[in-house]
Amino acid sequence: MKKPAAVPDAVANEHADAFGATIGDVFKSMSGLSVPVPQLSALQADYMAQASALWNQSVAAAPSNGAAHKPEPLGDRRFSSPAWADNPMASFTARMYLLNARTLTALADSVQGDEKTRERIRFAVQQYVAAASPSNYLPLNPEALQLALTTQGESILHGVQHLVQDLQQGHVSQTDESVFEVGRNVATTEGSVVFENELFQLLEYKPLTKTVFERPLLMVPPCINKYYILDLQPENSLIRHAVAQGHRVFVVSWRNADASLSHLGWDDYIEDAAIRAIEVVREITGVETLNTLGFCVGGTILASALAVLAARGSKPAASITLLTTFLDFSNTGVLDLFVDEAMVQLREMTLGPGSPNGGGLLKGQELASTFSALRPNDLLWNYVVGNYLKGETPPPFDLLYWNSDSTNLPGPMYCWYLRNTYLENNLVKPGRLTVCGEKLDLNRVDAPTYVYGSREDHIVPWDAAWRNTQVLKKAKTRFVLGASGHIAGVINPPAKKKRSHWIGPAQASQPASAEAWLAAATEHPGSWWTDWDAWLAGHAGRQVPAPKNPGSRRHKPIEPAPGRYVKQKA
Repeated sequence: MKKPAAVPDAVANEHADAFGATIGDVFKSMSGLSVPVPQLSALQADYMAQASALWNQSVAAAPSNGAAHKPEPLGDRRFSSPAWADNPMASFTARMYLLNARTLTALADSVQGDEKTRERIRFAVQQYVAAASPSNYLPLNPEALQLALTTQGESILHGVQHLVQDLQQGHVSQTDESVFEVGRNVATTEGSVVFENELFQLLEYKPLTKTVFERPLLMVPPCINKYYILDLQPENSLIRHAVAQGHRVFVVSWRNADASLSHLGWDDYIEDAAIRAIEVVREITGVETLNTLGFCVGGTILASALAVLAARGSKPAASITLLTTFLDFSNTGVLDLFVDEAMVQLREMTLGPGSPNGGGLLKGQELASTFSALRPNDLLWNYVVGNYLKGETPPPFDLLYWNSDSTNLPGPMYCWYLRNTYLENNLVKPGRLTVCGEKLDLNRVDAPTYVYGSREDHIVPWDAAWRNTQVLKKAKTRFVLGASGHIAGVINPPAKKKRSHWIGPAQASQPASAEAWLAAATEHPGSWWTDWDAWLAGHAGRQVPAPKNPGSRRHKPIEPAPGRYVKQKA
C-alpha cells in the first residue's frame, strides 16, 4: 500500500507587516527571558534586508514589468505546485512566510534561560508557525482554489464532507480508514485467545513449522497502543515472522480501558498482566523459562515485572528483548517538554487515586494529539490541506490506520508512570520503589538481553535505549541500532531490503558511552531482524514437535485471534 508523502519540518508566519506583532505575541508572557541586544539587532537587520530583497524580486516578477524575472523555486513541498509560483501574490506570501518562520525560529534559539524553558519556547514557536502556513487556509492557497474552480466546487464539497466525518469520529483522518478492519486485513496471523482477564487477552499463534523451539516467546506490546503494530500485514508482521522462524509465539493484547478500569494502577499492570501472562505461558507450555520481548512501554512493564519476580526468587526469562524501550529516563528527548512537577500534580489531582472520583481515564485521543504535535506538518497540517481544502481522500496505509486506533489508560496507572519515570526517574534507583509489594531493583534482572534502538527515534532517543545496557549491569547485553524512527525502524522486514543497522563490539569491550559505541560499530545493510533471529535461536532451546492445538486443558481456546479486546474503540 502506498505511503503518503512526508512533508518537511520548515514552517512559519504570514506577511512582513505582521512580524512585529508576532514577536510580541510569542514573548509577551515570558517574564525574565530576553534575547541579547546584539543578536536581536542582527536578526532585525537580516530580516529587513531579506524582506526588502523579496519585495524587489516580487516587483521584478510582476507581469507588467515586461521581461519579468522568474523567482527561484521555494524549496518547500507545501508550495511545490506550479500554482504557487505562477501567482505572484501567492509566491510572495509563501516566501515571506518562510522568511518569518526562519526568523522566529532563530529568535527562539537566541532566548536566554534554562534549557528546558528554551526547548518549550522552540516547541511553541514550531506549533505556531506550522499552524500559520498560508497553505493551511483556503483563501491563501492558490492550488486549492484552482482545484475548486476546475472541479466546479466538488473539491470543496468533498472537503466539507471529510471535515464533518472527522468531527464525528473525533480525529483528523490520516488514511482511508474504511479500507481496513482488524481481523480482516490487519492483525490476521492465525491464532487463538487462550486466556483473558480484565486487563488483557493472551493470544497464542498457530505454528507455521512442523517443529518449534522448546522455549516459547512472549511479546508484551505497549499498552498505549493496540498490539497489532506487530502484526499489520503478513509481509511486515514481526509476529508472523517469529512464528515462521519456528517460535511458539504468545502476545499480550491489552484491553482498551473504560470506566470500569479507571481505578487501576501500575501494580495491576505488573501483577495481573505481565506477571500473569508469564505464568500462563509457562502453564500452557510446561517450561520453566521462556523468551520475552517488550516494545516501548511494554518493555518498561516487562522489565519491572521481571525485577519483581527476581525479588521473589523467580527468574522465568531465558532471554529478554527490549525494543525502543526506556528504563533510564534521564534523557527523554522532546517528551520532556510536557513533564514537570506542576503538570504531574495536576494529573494526579484529576486522574490519580486521590482525585475526587478515585481515578479517571486518560483518553487515547489526548495521547494521539500529543504525539502528532511532535511533528505537526507530517501528522496534522498536510492532512488538513489534503482532506479539507482539496477534498482528497488520503491513501490507505496500514501503519496510519493503526496510529489512529487509539487506546485509553487508567488515570492512576498513568500518573504513577509519569511521576516515577519521566519526572523522577525512579526505576533505575535500586530499592527506591515498591512494586507489587517488592523493592524494585533492575540489577536483579540478569537474563541475556537484546536491546534495540532506532537512530531517528524522537520518542525514545537511541542513546537512551543504549543506556539500558548500563542499567542491566548483570545481564549479558547485545545492543543493535536500526535506521529510521520509533515505528518504521522496528517494523522493517528483511524481504523489503530497506534501511540498515549497526552492530557494536562484544560486551567485553562495551564502550562507556553511546557515542563511543557508535564510533566502534559497523553498519550492515537491511533489517536488524535477521541478527535478532540468530540471537534468539541461541536462547530458544532444542526443537520439539509443534503443538497440534492451542492452549491446554486448563487454558482452552476462548475465541480466534485477534480477539475482542483489540477491537474495542477508545
